[in-house]
Amino acid sequence: MPILHDLQQISLFALTSLAVCVLPLLMAICYVFRPSEANLALMRPLSLAAIFAGLSGVFSGLTIILRGLAATPPSNTPWGSVAAGMSEALIPAFVGFSCLTGAWLLVALGMRRTG
Repeated sequence: MPILHDLQQISLFALTSLAVCVLPLLMAICYVFRPSEANLALMRPLSLAAIFAGLSGVFSGLTIILRGLAATPPSNTPWGSVAAGMSEALIPAFVGFSCLTGAWLLVALGMRRTG
């Protein structure tokens, strides 16, 4: 499976940033089943952590791409590889914002239950 291969190839930093992005979604699932002010209060800092983790994952990937470009002579630049690297660098932001969207939809559902 290609996705499992990709997960084996990513760095520990990227894997950590993806894990942090999933935390608000897990907290939102807890909130749906047991809505409380304490769970809702944790959603805000976890959401910020997910945003910053996603962005730092993107910038980490871009840094690696730029270092590779700097080490490559301009006449030999593999633009296909650069484009593939750019698409991989955007994955943490995509995962982070997708998880946040789902998390806050679940929070809205939990608020409706309490409300």
